[in-house]
Amino acid sequence: MHFKNKEIQLQYQGYLQTKPLWINTLDKLIQLTDYQYDYESLFKLKIDSNPRLGKLVEQFVFNELNENENIGIITENLQIQNDKITVGEIDCILLQNDIPHHLEIIYKFYLYDSSVGNSEIEHWIGPNRNDSFYQKYEKLIHKQLPLLYNEKTIETLKKYNLNVKDIHQKVLFKAQLFPHLNDLKKDFPVINNECIEGFYIYEKELNLFEDCKFFIPTKHNWLVKPHYNVDWLSYKDFREKLVLFLNKKSSPLFWLKKNNGELYKVFIVWW
Repeated sequence: MHFKNKEIQLQYQGYLQTKPLWINTLDKLIQLTDYQYDYESLFKLKIDSNPRLGKLVEQFVFNELNENENIGIITENLQIQNDKITVGEIDCILLQNDIPHHLEIIYKFYLYDSSVGNSEIEHWIGPNRNDSFYQKYEKLIHKQLPLLYNEKTIETLKKYNLNVKDIHQKVLFKAQLFPHLNDLKKDFPVINNECIEGFYIYEKELNLFEDCKFFIPTKHNWLVKPHYNVDWLSYKDFREKLVLFLNKKSSPLFWLKKNNGELYKVFIVWW
């Protein structure tokens, strides 16, 4: 197996092992369930040489769904256009047990900051504070899911012999969650606590880990479970590389290896 292919398989395995952000239903958002999970399956589709992370995850989802006998994908990334103007995009239309579904696909990395907003759904924010679970929830409810009922969507779906009145709407919303180091024992009632993949720290707390080793994965490899077979950095070398991220107001994810061999996935934030 080619090295690049090995890397993609590790990313795919990391995707497969990521849990849905909530179980079944959150208000109006229903998770896609009742399909088989095969954590040992391989990624078989062909992809562009360097898709952005969101597009890569979409391909992972399509590959996973193709492995299921009770699911058939009708169309992917369906562009809805008004003349030559794009109104929006439907991530996926599929049949599950012969019932048509409109599926929106989301994969996020969120950190918990209780100073943001007034509810748990508002406290989960992106590593650089420029997005949040609440913002994505609102976009799904008010923009992405209603797109199904746009007159141009209705017209487009007639080509597939589909009537929007027969189509169910679901999401496949997976996430990796990172409370602050001090909140690791906290229970979060709204989300699926199995999504917690590590923790985050502030720069001033990095000295707690002076005797550890570090590795900074590429963004695509944020999906990957930490493993030993990488080139580990010393504390000093890691700090030097870290400056490049923090000066650009970018919060990097890194792998942490303790002296006892324990591995952790950690964000260090610039804010």
